[in-house]
Amino acid sequence: MKLVDTHHDRWHEVTADDSTVAVPAAEPWRILTVAQWQSVRGSWPAEMPVGLVVDNDVDIESAADDLPRFALVALRFPKWTDGRAYSQARLLRVRFRFAGEVRATGDVVADMVPLLARTGFDAALLRADQSPATAQRALGFFTQGHYQGDVIEPKPHFARAAP
Repeated sequence: MKLVDTHHDRWHEVTADDSTVAVPAAEPWRILTVAQWQSVRGSWPAEMPVGLVVDNDVDIESAADDLPRFALVALRFPKWTDGRAYSQARLLRVRFRFAGEVRATGDVVADMVPLLARTGFDAALLRADQSPATAQRALGFFTQGHYQGDVIEPKPHFARAAP
C-alpha cells in the first residue's frame, strides 16, 4: 500500500470554488466530486486522466457506468470509526472489477492501514497527525496472513493449499 505524500502527489482535488472544474488544458490530474463529474463528463476527453472523490454515504453503484473512465477513486472517511468506505472499496474491487487506484482520504489513521489493504485500497492519505512509519509498521503485523479471506486472498486459510 502506498502512503500519499501530498507534496509529491500529482493528483489535485478540485474545490467547490475552483475555476478549473471545466476540462483543464495543462494539468489533467484532477479529482472531482460526483456533482462536478456529472457537469463535465460529456466534454472530458477520454484520454485525459480523471479521479472521482466519493463520500461514504454515496451508493458506489451510481458511478459504475463511468468507472472505466477513472484512473483513481478516492473514498472519504469522515471519522475513523465510520467504516462505510471499506464496503465501497470492496465493491469497487470485487463487484465492479475496478483496476485503478482506490485511495482512502479523510480521517485516516495508521491503525486502519492493514484493513484498508485487505478491503481493496491501494493508497492512503493519512491524517496530518499520523506517522507514515507507524502505518508502514502496521502493514507488517500479520506476515503469516489472515484466517479470513479478503480482496487480496479471497480463500479463507483452511481452503488454501498447504505450502
